[in-house]
Amino acid sequence: MSLKVSGIDHIGIAVNSLEISIPIFESLLGCKCYKVEDVKSQNVRTAFFDVGGIKLELLESLDKNSTIEKFINKRGEGLHHIALKVENTDDSLLEASKLGFDLIDTHSRIGADNLKIGFLNPLTTNKILFELTSKS
Repeated sequence: MSLKVSGIDHIGIAVNSLEISIPIFESLLGCKCYKVEDVKSQNVRTAFFDVGGIKLELLESLDKNSTIEKFINKRGEGLHHIALKVENTDDSLLEASKLGFDLIDTHSRIGADNLKIGFLNPLTTNKILFELTSKS
């Protein structure tokens, strides 16, 4: 038994400043940032790049007490999470729990791009933070 993952939706990268980081990534990737979005519920501002059908999401803290701010203070800028596409986030969170994974979110919430999202505890996923995403 395993989760039914249809692909990688995006890779999240924590940064101190979108103003500084966007031009760096545009130069590195050879493409423009196509969207900047504030996600107030998570206290972050995001910037998206489409790289061969996989999105890179830069995450900047909007609040000194946000999860991203705490992450950067502890580990510095860098890879924050990998988001996996699933058919239904709530169903997949339940399935992940049945498979023995600890959950950060027991129910989905709305994230960037108006996707339903939920996170798995990295202590049960080889210290990698995985986000499950779906449109429903």
